[in-house]
This record gives sequence, structure tokens and C-alpha cells, in this order.
Amino acid sequence: MAAAAPTIKGVQPLRAAQGHDFFWRRAHSLSGIIPIGAFLVEHIVSNYEAVNGPLAYAQQVKFLNSLPLVRILEWAFIFIPLAFHALYGVWIAFRGRTNVNVYPWAGNWGYITQRITGLIAFAYIVQHVWRQRFAGVQLPEHPGAAFHKVQVELHNPWMLAIYIIAMIATCWHFAYGIWLFAAKWGITPGNKARKNFGYVCAAGGTALCILGLLGMYAFINPKYANAPDDVMPAQPPGVVLPAH
Repeated sequence: MAAAAPTIKGVQPLRAAQGHDFFWRRAHSLSGIIPIGAFLVEHIVSNYEAVNGPLAYAQQVKFLNSLPLVRILEWAFIFIPLAFHALYGVWIAFRGRTNVNVYPWAGNWGYITQRITGLIAFAYIVQHVWRQRFAGVQLPEHPGAAFHKVQVELHNPWMLAIYIIAMIATCWHFAYGIWLFAAKWGITPGNKARKNFGYVCAAGGTALCILGLLGMYAFINPKYANAPDDVMPAQPPGVVLPAH
């Protein structure tokens, strides 16, 4: 009787022998770090500016929308990579098979949790981009309305709950994604290196999540309960709003 194939434990590196799947999985893995991961960090840090008030937040939105070639950058480095990463990730999630009920190892639980958080993040991002970027007041042309637009949404208890769940899920997905990236690309060879790097990823993901939740709280903070609809309204010719 032929001997059973040995069980391979741990995260296996991506290998070129896997054919076309190798290229797409490499692209998917890399896109989760750059540019999507970098954008996630920037987005949470920018939203944290809300703790300084509606005007400070509006100025941050105005600054981002005044960058050179911002619309090209937005599509080339945010929307298109995000669509690829999300859609290919959904395909992987529904194509993969879990065995946590048979082998309840941490790696298997990490696998299924990564898929679940990815689906949560995908559903949230679709509605968030539509509601905040394309629907209602156009923030690129009216940055002063940014704080109020988010504030109105978060005063809905259901939307607030969705935002909180999505923030936790997205930060988990990103932090564990960094750990997987390092393992699959051979950056952390060996169980000890992966275990130690896991602590780093957990700390970084937790810090990013806390930062995001603090920024979120600013929109429902009673201190800014009476924020105007637009803190930077259009002015007659020759009238310039103060910088601060």
C-alpha cells in the first residue's frame, strides 16, 4: 500500500510552478500592501483629523483633492487596485475550502477569519465609496461639507454599528494580510520569525483600529453636535476664508 503523502504545516510560499495562478496570487498579495494597504493607513490617519473639528477635517479633504492629477491617482492607485483585490479575493474565498472543524489549528482559523473579514470589508467599502464619494454632496467640489456628511451618516445607530464592525474587520484583514504577505513571500522564514512578526502585526493592526475608532468618534462627539452643513461655503469674488 502506498504511503500517505506527508502533511505540510504552515503557510506555504507562492511558487512559480503554480502557473497563471502564481501570477494572480502574487498580484493579489502585493496589491493588498501597496497601494491598498498604504491607502488604508493614509485614510485612517486623514480621518483622525476630525478630532480637531469640522474645519480641520475640511482642510484635510481639500488638501487631498488639490493634489496634482488627483483623479488619475484616485483611479490608478485606489479604485482599480481595490476592485481587483476585492473581486479576486471574493473568488478565492468562495473557491477555497476550510477544514477548521477537522483541524482546528490557528492557521485554519486565520484562513476562514481572513475570508470573512475580507467579505465584510468588501461590502462596506462598496457602500462607503458610493455614499461618501459619489452620492449626495460632491466633496471634491465642496470639502467644507465633508464633516457634516459623515456626521449625518454616523448618527444613524445602524450605520454606526456597521462602521465599527467594518473598521475592526478591515484592520484585522490588513494586519493578518501583512503577516501572510511576509510568510508567502519568504520574508519571515521559519515558525519563530512568523510568530514574532505576528505580534508586530497584531500590535500594528490594533493601533490602527484604535486610531480609526477615535477618528470615528469625533463625528458623534457632542462637542461638534452643531457643526454647520458647510464650514467652507462659497464666497463672493475677492473674499478669502481664513486658513484656520
